[in-house]
Amino acid sequence: MKPIYFDHAATTPVRSEVIQAMVPVLEEVYGNPSSVHYYGRKARQLLDQARATLAGGLHANEKEIVFTSGGTESDNLAIFGSVEARKHLGNHIITTTVEHHAVLHAAEELEKEGYDVTYLPVDESGRVSIQDLEQALRDDTILVTMMYVNNETGIIQPIQEAAQLLANHQALFHTDAVQAFGTLEVDVTALGVDLLTITSHKINGPKGVGVLYSKEGTMLASRQHGGEQERKRRAGTENTADIHGFAKAVELVRQEQESQSALYKQYREQFIQTLAEQGVNYELNGDREHAVDTIVNISFPGTNVEQLLTNFDLDGIAASSGSACTAGSVEPSHVLTAMYGAGNDRTTNSIRFSFGLANTEENVVQGAEKVAKVVKRLSKTS
Repeated sequence: MKPIYFDHAATTPVRSEVIQAMVPVLEEVYGNPSSVHYYGRKARQLLDQARATLAGGLHANEKEIVFTSGGTESDNLAIFGSVEARKHLGNHIITTTVEHHAVLHAAEELEKEGYDVTYLPVDESGRVSIQDLEQALRDDTILVTMMYVNNETGIIQPIQEAAQLLANHQALFHTDAVQAFGTLEVDVTALGVDLLTITSHKINGPKGVGVLYSKEGTMLASRQHGGEQERKRRAGTENTADIHGFAKAVELVRQEQESQSALYKQYREQFIQTLAEQGVNYELNGDREHAVDTIVNISFPGTNVEQLLTNFDLDGIAASSGSACTAGSVEPSHVLTAMYGAGNDRTTNSIRFSFGLANTEENVVQGAEKVAKVVKRLSKTS
């Protein structure tokens, strides 16, 4: 039987329509978009079209779209680029304890450089308190970075409320919306953010391409030194084919977002219901009232992550212990540690299941039955 994929939060299969859109670009549009001849102009035309598509997907204008190599680079450009450009205004940065490592490790590096970083806590719901943010704000705060949807738990942070709080403050507001885009409506104007990160491979596009939305007038110090691409914000020849594929993925996800969201909610409910019907002992992590339907993080008492993932894989189930970037690690989840405290069993017995185009109603139920079988077996032997 074909393995069942429950790890769409790590990466998604590239849609056939995206591949078909990319092939002729790879074969025929090989010019450098910065060249003035026919071949360069053809590439530039595709790049401009893609930029318009991405701007439309974010309700931004085209000048505010910066193409990058993915979510990590976009996060790093937003954080280091804005801090470097605004260091004369202060040296205080605010983030949260549950960020993706692309943000957390960037913040830790800035601490080494002498910046003062405040890490906002979360409670068992997985959400940040706006009151905590308000108390942490200082006159010398120059950046607040808070993710939109957590990659391990699917919990949605109060981004609009945070933006309202920051509206009259000098601090720039950045959000990593990698897990939100394609699942939630991401309108940069309505959200009120200055900087926002998305990436292609989370919405069934190619890997290696992302976008940083940078609100017009936001000063960014470039992290790469070379040509003057992307309005001097990101040097390097643009990846025309992958950017074109990214734009195609955005077109498709915008057309289908409402129907797909309803379907993934159905999958999540079917999955949890099947576990219950199979008599599995489990607990859901985080506040499900403030969570996306594509991700569910489940604690299985009496088990441990390493055994679970190994046995799931042997039974043809692809899942994750959290961030794909640390999937080889058996260290406790930093997100669940922030939510439940160090030493809590949930930090070492919880699995993330995430749904998407590789799923069907049938394989969701089959997958849940296999998961139940493994969990019950391991619970007895532990």
